[in-house]
Amino acid sequence: SMPDDSKSDEKPSGSDKETAKDSVFKRPSVIPKHRQDLLKWNGWGYQDSQFAVTNQRTLTFTGQRYQLSGSEMPALVEWMEKALGASIDQRSPAKFTRPENIPPPVQVNADFMSAIRQLGLSHSDAGPDRLFRGHGHTLEEMFTLREGMFPRLPDLVVWPTSHREVVELVNLANRCGVVLIPFGGGTSVTGALLCPSGERRMIVSLDTSQMNRILWLDERNLIGRFEAGIIGQDLEARLAELGYCIGHEPDSLEFSSLGGWVATRASGMKKNVYGNIEDLLVHVTFVTPTGVIEKSCAAPRVSVGPDVHHLIMGSEGSLGVVTEVTLKIRPLPQTRRYGSLVFADFASGVRCLRELALRRCAPASVRLMDNEQFQFGHALRPAASGWTTAFVDAVKRFYVTRVRGFKPDELAVATLLYEGTPEEVAQQEALVNSIAANHGGISGGEENGRRGYMLTFVIAYLRDLGLDYYCVGESFETSVPWDRVLDLCRNVKLRIKEECRSRGVTQPVLSTCRVTQTYDAGACVYFYFAYNYRGLPDPVHLYEEVENAARDEILANGGSLSHHHGVGKIRQRWYSRSVSEPAVAAVRAVKSRLDPNNVFACGNLFEPAGGPDGQTEQKAKL
Repeated sequence: SMPDDSKSDEKPSGSDKETAKDSVFKRPSVIPKHRQDLLKWNGWGYQDSQFAVTNQRTLTFTGQRYQLSGSEMPALVEWMEKALGASIDQRSPAKFTRPENIPPPVQVNADFMSAIRQLGLSHSDAGPDRLFRGHGHTLEEMFTLREGMFPRLPDLVVWPTSHREVVELVNLANRCGVVLIPFGGGTSVTGALLCPSGERRMIVSLDTSQMNRILWLDERNLIGRFEAGIIGQDLEARLAELGYCIGHEPDSLEFSSLGGWVATRASGMKKNVYGNIEDLLVHVTFVTPTGVIEKSCAAPRVSVGPDVHHLIMGSEGSLGVVTEVTLKIRPLPQTRRYGSLVFADFASGVRCLRELALRRCAPASVRLMDNEQFQFGHALRPAASGWTTAFVDAVKRFYVTRVRGFKPDELAVATLLYEGTPEEVAQQEALVNSIAANHGGISGGEENGRRGYMLTFVIAYLRDLGLDYYCVGESFETSVPWDRVLDLCRNVKLRIKEECRSRGVTQPVLSTCRVTQTYDAGACVYFYFAYNYRGLPDPVHLYEEVENAARDEILANGGSLSHHHGVGKIRQRWYSRSVSEPAVAAVRAVKSRLDPNNVFACGNLFEPAGGPDGQTEQKAKL
């Protein structure tokens, strides 16, 4: 509500300001405790948001949460038919439209149950609560929810509300012989949340979502202390009310948690200005079965032996659980401007991004799409709102393809986001456009940049649409030195298509990539691939074989095992190859010392105790 006019120029008193700030610090999350009240149980995101076929045989995006919401995309159906051989006349409806056959708890530790009741810890053994926390968002996990059920789910969900309660819970689990699997936002795409089906002990999901407060802000030193369960969109929205931001925007910002960012060494779209999570983190509190790990001060840099922060970041729930994090904060940028660049081909765009990185002038976000992904993004364009819009689009196409001579089936597009003062943004935009021109690039306009950036948050919903029409798809990422970017992109995309054809896929295969983050020495590359599985017996197994082959190709071309998704369970087979056997032995030794009773037996990073064969026990039964 608007303030009374007579008092509009009055500044709040000190106590009023503190009261207002305190209400922001403690505001409840937009994601409810019982996630099934708002989110899909068998797909990505909000229940009211999805791609749906209209009576006019076109596609629309439902709900009101996104820029694309309520829009019709007349070109998307045609694109699906051409790129994947899919037809909206051939549906593959899910076997289950509501959660059924949820297995009951397998193990119930009476001593543990008695103790958490005595401690007053909030908990639930209800099927939907357990199901939501027994999986992440890999293709296999989503397919399982549509067609079957997981062989093992957490036996209980516990919601601690503070660091102290987490310490009590971890100590209790250690005494009682109970397994804990930390849960933040549930957006893992590495199988990290799947329960080891061979585990004989009680498995408890330690859900940090009720630990979502801002504990304090130090506006003089520009740092803040936050509980680890806070969701990304809550964190940024609350800070914005106080004039600050973190600037960490992973694609999963709406649903992923701060603790999850730390545990997986996350990266965000705006890392060129704000940094990755390791650049933002100042201090972290980490609870293990043998004690709490934290540094004695929150100084900007220390030299006191190996950095324990880097032991915690990337631990993926296998050593303990993050409870509180101190991060750098920044004043909200005065200006936020989008842009886009069009290049004759992907190679020209890569050379431009390389120069931007070399000259340290890259915008907050710069992402380069190859031609296949550009065509895909173009298919997501809403219907033109009037003849003026259609005319302007036609003029732009004429200029790009006829005047500049760019070929529609070869050109590549970069989307840009600038943040800073008006003067900084203007200077940076001029410099970026000048560098792009040296590589044959031209401006594609602000609106295309805005659309490209915002599409990031709706692309994940497309997988659910694909599954309804016999199409499976997924994304995976890597990082690679600059001199190998083009070879890696070309070879991996070809390998994907070859592997699909050799396994009986007869319809067109979507194999595409984009460069999403840039560094002095290299870049992050995202791959997307999908295929039509109509008539094939085991689409998920086929998909896994193709992705594994693609991962082998990535490593053979000098790419990393992962840039920011992590290892989890699905990439364990390459872990020792990626870091060396002595390094794996060192991490195992740390695990043995911090968690001798294997309380955090999530099975991530390392192969299960049974060796490679134990991995198959964790596969979901379709």
